Amino acid sequence: MTKPSDADVRRAVAPVVCYPPDTLPRPDLALYAAARDTAQKVDEVTVPPREARCFLAPAGHFFRITSIEGPQVGDLNLHNAKDVAERFYSGKTRALHGTHITTGERMWSGFPHLRPMATVTEDTLNWYGIDAYGGSVHDVIGTRCDPYTHALLSNGGQYHHCCHSNLTRALAEYLNIPRSEAEPLVHDVLNVFMCTGFTRDTGQYFMKASPVRPGDYIEFFAEIDLLGNLSACPGGDCSTTHSSDQAACHPMRVDIFKPADGALGAWSPPARNSYDRTHGT
Repeated sequence: MTKPSDADVRRAVAPVVCYPPDTLPRPDLALYAAARDTAQKVDEVTVPPREARCFLAPAGHFFRITSIEGPQVGDLNLHNAKDVAERFYSGKTRALHGTHITTGERMWSGFPHLRPMATVTEDTLNWYGIDAYGGSVHDVIGTRCDPYTHALLSNGGQYHHCCHSNLTRALAEYLNIPRSEAEPLVHDVLNVFMCTGFTRDTGQYFMKASPVRPGDYIEFFAEIDLLGNLSACPGGDCSTTHSSDQAACHPMRVDIFKPADGALGAWSPPARNSYDRTHGT
């Protein structure tokens, strides 16, 4: 098709942010920090390489995901522990905060709840920013590696330790339900520690070696009672692949911390979204 004479003018139109964050409810990070100073560790879950594990983080607690032995990325699902149908909505989180999240930003749940599930309170990789390739850390753009796409791109290859598979098995075991019932509950993830972006020329999703090192962590405040599910990706640091038994993979650890009684003052879990769907949807 012939390029129009005003093509450059059309391209030069300035962008408009779809969801300006000015009126977005702000977390009280000072309150969370003061409560964190009083917190004691109450639980710990180790996630083996190429596997997933579930954990509970009650409302008002903190949970920390740590790289413990080598550079490793993880795929995180969050559910309301009292109603697993309420779960993390990566697309809306991306629309509200951007393609990657860090300190002070939140993981939001889907409709009709649309409320914060967890707030990032600490991130040892927040120094990374956005690199020259457009890459950054902790993305909400990748869906999770899965056996269906793997089979599609490998001419029918069968691989059973994709993050989708790991998350499905872990959730089925935790809830004591068949895998066929657990699989629809598995959802798009927060790619913890993963360094990703989009290529400038073709707009394709890319990954590169994660900057994470043992001891790096990302920590969250649980805004509601949470059932977490974390997979240690079979791609290791995702420098070359994300569905492989050849990549060097390492375990990850989830620690749960409980603040002292009264440390959160009058804080309470956020209510579900105020939209009244009885008059519309």
